[in-house]
Amino acid sequence: MSSRPASPHDLVLTTAEATASAENLRLLNEALSQIILGKERVVRLAVTSLLARGHLLFEDQPGVGKTLLSQALAQSLGLQFRRVQFTSDLLPADILGASIYDREAGSFTFHQGPVFTQVLLADEINRATPKTQSALLEAMEEGKVTCDGTPHALPVPFFVIATQNPSTQIGTFMLPESQLDRFLMRLALGAPERGAERVMLQGQDRREMLRAMAPVMSWTELAHMQQLARLVHVSEPLLDYLQDLLAASRSGGHGMSPRAGLALLAAARAWALMEGRVMVLPEDVQAVAGSVMSHRLAGGLAEVERLLDEVAVP
Repeated sequence: MSSRPASPHDLVLTTAEATASAENLRLLNEALSQIILGKERVVRLAVTSLLARGHLLFEDQPGVGKTLLSQALAQSLGLQFRRVQFTSDLLPADILGASIYDREAGSFTFHQGPVFTQVLLADEINRATPKTQSALLEAMEEGKVTCDGTPHALPVPFFVIATQNPSTQIGTFMLPESQLDRFLMRLALGAPERGAERVMLQGQDRREMLRAMAPVMSWTELAHMQQLARLVHVSEPLLDYLQDLLAASRSGGHGMSPRAGLALLAAARAWALMEGRVMVLPEDVQAVAGSVMSHRLAGGLAEVERLLDEVAVP
């Protein structure tokens, strides 16, 4: 009689696997931090988002290094990178692709748009119309593009890094809450602190450094670590803590959705693996909470901090 195949619930993350993963991720973070100076925590959170299989949203002023970080992430993993500048006249077909009639063949042929890449930088996403925004976000959710009833699978991995200008800038169409929820994290780089900025001003051009940057690990290695992140153990008390945070966020009516809860758990698992742990601790949840929760709550980061202060830690 054949034995039952092991399910994901039967698999256990070993200490050796967690330690080896943490070391590889440390090298990745160090390589990225040589390009993006003085932003080690933001870099770690960006890697955490990728490790948790989530898309990333940057909301910041132009010129602080969002594009550079996006390119560095792709290059450090040997992934294909493309950038799309979102504008008010950008159409869904400009991103997704379109079927064009081929006279010689006598039929329509689908021509892939720039979304068919592994790392896509959607630059200034809130300058495009809601219709164009929705087209990209649907591709993010489904992992495919449908044209004339025919589905076209997107590459694996497919990781979107979108940038969003502050709402105070003219000509922006802010993402609605339902679309913000598609992004695992929202981050801000901000200007570097004085010491890091001095090194940047006196040192080698960061784009020259990027061109010379060799991959730190392969996509296959990262995909394996993504699988390991899902095996990081979550105890019953930790789940109680997570549910208490979700319940507290809903006490005023609108709060965190179940999908947001899953996002927070995935990010906490990824952060724990980066720390070399085989189980999630409350500090792992706290480390990622601001980035995962702030764009899903009306009160933003201030509300996240209030929830972390008020909810008892197991």
